[in-house]
Amino acid sequence: MDKCAVYIDAGYLASLLKAIGEPRIDFRKLSDVLCQGSDRLRTYYYTCMPHQSNPPTVDEKLRYSKTDKFIHQLKMIPRFEVRLGRLQKIGNGTTAEFTQKGVDVMLAVDLVKMSWDKQIQKAIVLTADSDFVYAVQAAKDAGVVTQLYYSEDLALNKSLFDVFDERSPFTKDMVNNCKYVAV
Repeated sequence: MDKCAVYIDAGYLASLLKAIGEPRIDFRKLSDVLCQGSDRLRTYYYTCMPHQSNPPTVDEKLRYSKTDKFIHQLKMIPRFEVRLGRLQKIGNGTTAEFTQKGVDVMLAVDLVKMSWDKQIQKAIVLTADSDFVYAVQAAKDAGVVTQLYYSEDLALNKSLFDVFDERSPFTKDMVNNCKYVAV
């Protein structure tokens, strides 16, 4: 059985889930569904902690605390890694927004390193970011079969779609099979 790794762009997954009502999902089940019978070495989840001012507002503290608790729960899932980037404030003085930094590079490095080190035979990626085209090609050059999961309802760059060996829509039925059930 092929060893696979799952690479999840958390921002993209959040967009997918938002489009279908933001259901809570069980990330272990999600990993298993995405692997479809391959032997999962590990799932990698790439995200950033939310912004906090100095001093943080009450709302910022609460959002940070909830995210921290969520990240801790993810880290308790067997063979699940959380990779945290950082937020950078981008603005022109009057308006500003925060953008993730380092997240895409971490995913690309992990994908390429694991492929060339022969740790995996299959890479499963959940993203829509065309920045990964070259990393996916490098994984393929190392002999790894690459599979993209994407939403048919969200924009997807053609060059990203084309570079993958296999492509599968990430469907509402898949999400329903991964819903979190409180015990």
